[in-house]
Amino acid sequence: MLAFSGMARLPVSITIISLNEETNIARALKSVAWAEDILVVDSGSTDRTVEIARTHGARVLQNAWLGYGQQKNFAQAQAKHDWVLNIDADEVVSPALFEEIERSLAKVQSGRLQADAFCFPRKTYYLGKWIRHGGWYPNVLVRLANRNKCSWTEPHVHEELLARGPVVSLQQALDHYAFTSIRDQILTNLRFARLGTEDLRRKGVRPSLIRLIFKPAGKFLETYFLKRGFLDGLPGFIISINAAHSIFLKYAFLFEPEIEEAAKRSAK
Repeated sequence: MLAFSGMARLPVSITIISLNEETNIARALKSVAWAEDILVVDSGSTDRTVEIARTHGARVLQNAWLGYGQQKNFAQAQAKHDWVLNIDADEVVSPALFEEIERSLAKVQSGRLQADAFCFPRKTYYLGKWIRHGGWYPNVLVRLANRNKCSWTEPHVHEELLARGPVVSLQQALDHYAFTSIRDQILTNLRFARLGTEDLRRKGVRPSLIRLIFKPAGKFLETYFLKRGFLDGLPGFIISINAAHSIFLKYAFLFEPEIEEAAKRSAK
């Protein structure tokens, strides 16, 4: 457990949403053992997630899956304290980030700093190394905020925590252990591509061969060259190819209803 510096700071609630995260959640909970309140909102895990969370002192609430942003808004509303830090089950708050959070909230408490939220970079461990380029780093995210001044957006995927007041940047990174293998990344990309397609449909985006061809190519050029993914070696190349493939799937899925309808007509 991390040692406290003794400085007076605002109390913090931790929120984590979970579904079958038994391989990750203990690591995440250990990294936030310093918090005054730890809440895990589970959506029906069938593994040992809930048992492990309770063993590590977390409150556990069950809530049927609503969507990423919706679930995080629900968790935020159930927190005991107004300052809430949301992390995913595959993330870790490093000692350095904790110390920076503690110092910053002490400044807010004393009136030396005006902030309604804090953002910080996130770095991801993948294929045996920390990824430093390709858009995966610094990947700055708002994760710590006064819940009275913020809320999560509610798209199907890629939700964001939006604050209505000043957001202060921290320097230390949140550690992210996103994928255990290339297969794991591909399966995640497939799920997110499906959800991304639903967001496109909601926005009224129509199937387009031009987008299907050029959007994936543009994503590869962006991540591998413009964002220097090539500096991460072979993992950087794999990341860029998978990013392009994910974009391809998102726009390909838009064609599915038309393809299925055409197949039905031709079968008659």
